[in-house]
Amino acid sequence: MFKKVVKPLFADLFLIVCLLTSLKTSAQQKVAIDDRVNQHIFAYSEIAYLEDPNGTLQFNQVATPQMSSKFEPSWSSTPQNYNRSSAYWYKISVEHTTTRKSWILEFFDQTIDDITAYVPLGNGTYKIEKFGALHKFAERQTKHKNFEIDLDTRPAGTYTYYFRIKSHQTADVIIVLRSVKWFIEYALSEYLLFGVFYGMILVFAFYNLLMFVAIRQKQHLYYVLYNLSVGFYELCNDGIGYQYLWPDSPVWNEYAYGFALCCVSVFALMFTNNLLIVKKNAPALYKLINVTIAARMGFFFVCLLLNKQWFNYKFIEAGPLCIAFYTGVYILIKGYKPARFFVLGYSFLFTGFILKILAYLGWLTLSGVGYYSLSICFILEMVFLAFAIGDNVRVLKKEKENAQREMIDQLMEKQELEESINIKLEEQVRQRTGEVLENAVIIEMQNEKLNKVNEVLQQQAADILRMNLLLEKDNQELQSGFEKVTRDRIMSAGVDFEEFSTIYPDADSCYRFLADLKWSNGYKCHKCGNTHAIQGHALYSRRCGKCSYEESVTAYTIFHNTRIPITKGFYMIFLVYSSNGKISSHKLSEILSIRQSTCWAYSNRIKKLLSGRKKGIKNDLGEGWSKLVLDSHEE
Repeated sequence: MFKKVVKPLFADLFLIVCLLTSLKTSAQQKVAIDDRVNQHIFAYSEIAYLEDPNGTLQFNQVATPQMSSKFEPSWSSTPQNYNRSSAYWYKISVEHTTTRKSWILEFFDQTIDDITAYVPLGNGTYKIEKFGALHKFAERQTKHKNFEIDLDTRPAGTYTYYFRIKSHQTADVIIVLRSVKWFIEYALSEYLLFGVFYGMILVFAFYNLLMFVAIRQKQHLYYVLYNLSVGFYELCNDGIGYQYLWPDSPVWNEYAYGFALCCVSVFALMFTNNLLIVKKNAPALYKLINVTIAARMGFFFVCLLLNKQWFNYKFIEAGPLCIAFYTGVYILIKGYKPARFFVLGYSFLFTGFILKILAYLGWLTLSGVGYYSLSICFILEMVFLAFAIGDNVRVLKKEKENAQREMIDQLMEKQELEESINIKLEEQVRQRTGEVLENAVIIEMQNEKLNKVNEVLQQQAADILRMNLLLEKDNQELQSGFEKVTRDRIMSAGVDFEEFSTIYPDADSCYRFLADLKWSNGYKCHKCGNTHAIQGHALYSRRCGKCSYEESVTAYTIFHNTRIPITKGFYMIFLVYSSNGKISSHKLSEILSIRQSTCWAYSNRIKKLLSGRKKGIKNDLGEGWSKLVLDSHEE
C-alpha cells in the first residue's frame, strides 16, 4: 500500500521539476512597450547572456541562430560579469507597438568600462553605439551620468538588441526601459537629491573647517578630510564626478574610486584616534589603528603600481571600519561619553556597508531607496559624528569649568583659612591687651614703690630682647647648618636607603625635583621650539602652548620609560655616583631588592653618563649626582 502511494507521488514531483526546468530554459521572454507604464526593469528570463572568455567573438557571429541558441537566461535579477577577464554579450527582445511616448533604454551602472550596443533599425540592419566609463563624456548620446539609448520610432514588431560589455571591475547589468518623460522627471529628482547630499557634505566640511581655524583642534580637520573623501567616493560611484569634474579624462575612472576609498579609511581612522583620545584611553588600539593606516596606504600603492584591478577588492574597507567601530564601543564601555554618538553613527555606516557587501555577493537585491542605502548611511553617520564632536567639545568645556571651579573653591578655602587665622590673632591680641591693661593697673598702683625696679626691669627687658634677637639669629644659622650637615652627611657614600629617603621620601618629591632640574633655565618645546607652556594632563608635565605637544617630566632624562620605582632609581644613581662607578650590580640588587640584570643594565647607563660628564660634575659639591639625571639631548 505504501509503495502504491509513494511511486505516484515521486512521479508527480519529477514531472513538476521537469516542467520548471523547461520553463527556465525556454525561449527568451520579450518585453512590450506599453504607454500605460512609465518604466520596466529587465530581469531573469528577459535578459540572456553569453560569456566570451577570449573576447574575440564578433557581432556577425553572435547574431547567428547557432550562436543565439547558446545564450542563457539570467539566473539573477542583476546580471554581472562574474569573470572580469571575459567579455559578455547580452540580448533583450523588445516588442515595438504603436505608441505616443518616446522611449529609451538605460543602464544604471556608471562604472562599466565599455558598452557596445547593436540597435536594430527595422530593415534587418543594426546601428552601433559605443559608450562607457573609458569613453569621453562628450561622446555620449545623452549627457547624463547613466548610459542611455534612444529607441527610434519604427514599424511594429519584435526587435532584438545586443550589448557587448567589458569591464575591469564588477558591472551590474541593470537595463531599464523608460519613457523619456519619466526619465526627465526621475533625473531631475535624482539630481536634486544629489545636490542635497553633496550640499550637506560641503556644509559639514565648511563648518568644521571654520571650527578648526577657530580652536585649532585636529579632530575638526580630520572630520573635514573624511567628509570630503566620502563625497569624492560618492562622486566616483554615481558618475557625477565624471560628468562635471573630469569628463575628458576617462582613464581617471579606473583609479578615482580606489584613491577615494583609501582616503575614506585613512582619515576615518585618524579622526577616530583624535576624537576618542585613543592614545590615552586605549594605547593598544592606538597602535593597531596606526598599523592599519600604514597597511591601507601600502595596499593602495601596491594596487597603483602593480595591478589596478585589485582596487575592486572593496571588502578590505571592512577592516578599518570594524577597527574604528570596535574602538568606539571599547572606549564607550570605559565611560568616555562622546563615544556614544560615534558608535551610533558608525552603526548606521556599518549597516549600509553590510547591505552593499550582501548586494555585491549577490545575496541581496537593492532597488529604489535601498540602492542609495550607503549614501543615506553616510549622511546619518556624518550627522552623528557632528554630534560626537559637539559632545567632545562639551566634555572638554565641562572639564575646564570643573577645573576652574576647583581653583575657585581652593581660593575660597584659602581666604576662609586666612580670615579664621586673622580672627584668632585678633582674639589673642585682645586677650594680651587685657592682660597688659590689668598689669598696667597693678603697676600703676605700685608705681611709686617699684619705680626703680621698673627701670631695672626695662633695662633687663631691653637686654633680653637683644639677646632673643641674637639667639633667634643663632638658632636660624644653627638650623641651616644642621640641614646642610644632614644633607652633606646623607650625600656621603655610607648612608642607607632609609636615610637617603629623608630628602626624597616619595615619587612626588622625585618628580618635583626632576621638573625643577629639567626646566630650571625655562621651558623649550622639543617639537617646535616654542618657549610658552601650560600644565599637561600628567603630573608635573608641560604642554606646548603652540603645537600642544605634551612632554612628561621623565622625558629626556635617564628615567624615561624606566620600570623601577623612581625613588630607588634616585638612590641607584647616588650609589653609583658616590662610589665613582665601582659598586657592582650584585651589590645594587642586594641593597635595592631589584633583579641583578635590571641593576646591571641601569647602572651601565649611569656609569657611561658618569664617565662622559666627569668634568662637568667634578667641582659640583653635594648634588653632583644630579648632573647624571638629564639626557644629553636635554643638556
